[in-house]
Amino acid sequence: MRILIWHVHGGWTDAFVQGGHEYLLPTEPGRGPWGLGRGGRDWPANAIEVVPGTLRDEPVDLVVLQRLGELERAEQLLGRRLGRDVPAVFLEHNTPKPEAVTTRHPFADRDDIPIVHVTHFNELVWDNGDAPTTVIEHGIRDPGHRYTGSIERMAVVVNEPVRRWRITGSDLLPRFARAGGIDVFGMGVEELPGALGLGAEGIAPLGNLSSQALHGALAERRLYLHLARWTSLGLSLLEAMHLGLPVVALQTTEAARAVPPGAGFLSTDVDELVAAARLLLEDPDAAHRLGAAARDAARERYGLDRFLRDWDTLFADLIERSRRTGRRIAVEMPAGLTIGRSNDAHRHGL
Repeated sequence: MRILIWHVHGGWTDAFVQGGHEYLLPTEPGRGPWGLGRGGRDWPANAIEVVPGTLRDEPVDLVVLQRLGELERAEQLLGRRLGRDVPAVFLEHNTPKPEAVTTRHPFADRDDIPIVHVTHFNELVWDNGDAPTTVIEHGIRDPGHRYTGSIERMAVVVNEPVRRWRITGSDLLPRFARAGGIDVFGMGVEELPGALGLGAEGIAPLGNLSSQALHGALAERRLYLHLARWTSLGLSLLEAMHLGLPVVALQTTEAARAVPPGAGFLSTDVDELVAAARLLLEDPDAAHRLGAAARDAARERYGLDRFLRDWDTLFADLIERSRRTGRRIAVEMPAGLTIGRSNDAHRHGL
């Protein structure tokens, strides 16, 4: 298949383009949000940069939407109606805002473009109306078991922690700093010590690293700290688990599903979590043991092969639906994949 998708979430797209299709990535000279292309990523050759103005002449079998403005833009570029002339899905990465459980999804009133949620929590809390929905959980390219825990500090990965503040749990960091040092990675983290009134010994901002450099840095820290109150599910948490880090996390949103017993500590009692962080900092053997369990759990639930199979099953369902409604799509499916209906797709009427 030839799939049109904008480069919006690099970490998620990194897994998606590992499949057996051609992925068309709109590219503009300024490499802005509507034309980032590959964005310098080390992606396979089947992740192809395309000039938006040429898409009307390109065969496109399916469109993956991730932002509201992409629907109109894609239809203008292709000269075709999505959901009627070309199958499409809306991929929902985020939890609803502003209201936690009463916010209606923008695609809730459409029955021709399914909503794909990246977590079961997302599907639960969004008001999806009568729109067909399914869940395809995250997939991660396995970075390998690299954990050493040699640096007796906690690791946090978060973008814009000062602007997002309580959403990302930034206000909780001083309480954990009493247990030990915290190294924070991500965009805008340099603002954090000043906002918290703490020195670098307690909370050190270490910048926005490349994926490879970040994996190496995380693997050296004793534990991964996940303090998001309201989030879909951070890919950095899953990457840390793949690396073999034990987790200390708020028992909120999807974290309770992602981090099973024995892989770390989850609670809504912050004092309990601070004590757990102190235990892991002081007991490297326990940290290694829980980290190994975290890696096993992450590989089982969030492995790349499962992720790509789930997407191929959804693609097959959409093709079958298009054929039933008389819209023929010329596609080549990956070898060995049969046209069938997944349980989720069947349940939601795809």
